[in-house]
Amino acid sequence: MLREKRIEKGYSLRRFAQQVGVSPTYLSQVEQGNVQPPTADRVKRMAEILGENPDEWISLAGRVPEDLPEIIHSHPREIPELLREASGLTAQQLQRLREAARKMKEEER
Repeated sequence: MLREKRIEKGYSLRRFAQQVGVSPTYLSQVEQGNVQPPTADRVKRMAEILGENPDEWISLAGRVPEDLPEIIHSHPREIPELLREASGLTAQQLQRLREAARKMKEEER
């Protein structure tokens, strides 16, 4: 997927690697699936350069966005329970849940 999007956006391997801050050899190995996925931070950078959703790409790489562990640790009981309850909801239902959470936060201000 990375290679496909990189080419689609007109980036050469060398130019894209330079922008991400990795070697072209390493990037080639990542694209071929010959090495472990990059860190969440690097995946985020790649997604941003390509105009893709960083959270989605980090997840596809088998990583966790860097801010989530702190969020989970701040409410070690409630956040896992919330995630388990939300598991199985449709994308539309999750969007509504997210909007409801945003409204609750705004009401607190």
